[in-house]
Amino acid sequence: MLIDFHKHRGDTIQSRLRRSVIEAIHSGQMTEGQRMLPSRQLAEQLGIARNTVTAVYEELVARGYLYSVPRRGHFIARGIGSGASEAPVSPRPNVDWDTLLHQRPSTLRHIHKPSNWQDFPFPFVYGQVDPQLFPLNTWRACSRDALGRSAIDWWTADRAVEDDPLLIEQIRTQILPQRGIYARDEEILITLGSQEGFFLLARLLARETTRVGVEQPGYPDSRNIFAAEGATMVDLPIDTEGAVMHGAGPLDIAILTPAHHCPTMISMTHARRAAIMAQAERDGTILIEDDYEGETSYSGDQSTLKSLDRSGRVAYLGTLSKVLAPGVRLGFMVADAPLIEEARWLRRMIHRSAPLNNQRTAAIFLAEGHYLALLKQLRHALSERFEKVVEGCERYLPDFPRATNSGGSSVWLECPPGINAHQLLAAAAKRGVLAEDGDPFVPEDQAGRFLRLGISYIEERKVDQGLKILGETANALI
Repeated sequence: MLIDFHKHRGDTIQSRLRRSVIEAIHSGQMTEGQRMLPSRQLAEQLGIARNTVTAVYEELVARGYLYSVPRRGHFIARGIGSGASEAPVSPRPNVDWDTLLHQRPSTLRHIHKPSNWQDFPFPFVYGQVDPQLFPLNTWRACSRDALGRSAIDWWTADRAVEDDPLLIEQIRTQILPQRGIYARDEEILITLGSQEGFFLLARLLARETTRVGVEQPGYPDSRNIFAAEGATMVDLPIDTEGAVMHGAGPLDIAILTPAHHCPTMISMTHARRAAIMAQAERDGTILIEDDYEGETSYSGDQSTLKSLDRSGRVAYLGTLSKVLAPGVRLGFMVADAPLIEEARWLRRMIHRSAPLNNQRTAAIFLAEGHYLALLKQLRHALSERFEKVVEGCERYLPDFPRATNSGGSSVWLECPPGINAHQLLAAAAKRGVLAEDGDPFVPEDQAGRFLRLGISYIEERKVDQGLKILGETANALI
């Protein structure tokens, strides 16, 4: 009997066995009428308890995958599997996709991390949630509340373009005021993270004649999304005060990360923000503010470009995923009502709305005060890890220039002359240290010069040793 029991690592033993049997049935590896191994024999084969196997068999009988014959055992039910003993051979493709595809997103520069990043002893990866910080039991309780009768009656219906009014209310009253933003319900749209916000705005605002200012270095996906609409990309350099717009010429759109620049984490100064707002007013530029890591500032400065907006030319993108978890995939856009209305109907053409059950769970999480409590805990933890990383960089990587930042969950380093980031990262990975390549954020002529250290996942007690290994690896390359 072919069961790939080890495929679903991370699930409970019962869940792994159940899913493995179901997949074997649907793939045709196990056929109708086939007798299952006796529970004792399968338990010994897999090294698990017999009661676990028995429980899985009984559940699969209840689901209709197996049937039981007294004193004979369990058998695969009829009409469940593929009916084939071997996987069908796929026909050879005869479509020339190379000539038909007008865009090749796979060829663009993207941020990559190995799928086994959790296996590294020292994972300096960005954007991953620390399981020790995430309030799992609280989230489960909110999820159960979202399954209550009154809530389930609302979110199981087809709401077309509607978002959860409770989530809109919580964002409007809890999150936005902390960022100096006061909006009406009709000025807020729920997205599947900030990235969808970029996509909606690009489709609505950009065309071939559009000049879009993008930070350099900067977030590759926002550049890729607007470039896909045919817009002209205009690089905006970064200095110690943030993005520089004054030398870019007239821009139709500018995409900015003033809270913490991606990827350096430099915070834009108040003077630079005021200058950019004045230039945008003068030139008629629409500003797209990606509030990148805005919620993880250690300095207490919570100002945004949107809070300075008096003419409605700032479209603000925020996310819940940085505080909750990346897999939650919930964000929001705040902009003038006419723009939000069109974005809402464009979103409908893609997927109508973000899953309403997830919206309600998040809304309850916010409404009961758990989000702000988690945010406070997260800021404290990141602040302590950040100090550890800074100390470690000064001790073990003194020749690596570091961008100055007062918040965020990563540190941006430049390699000194004679050290290639690709070689350093590859050698460090062999010793259990995983850091991120800076290439996706910079022009091709700067490849191999930068790396990023994420601090949101690695345990604080491992930071010093991980940076020591990285420093030793760097010294060995000189």
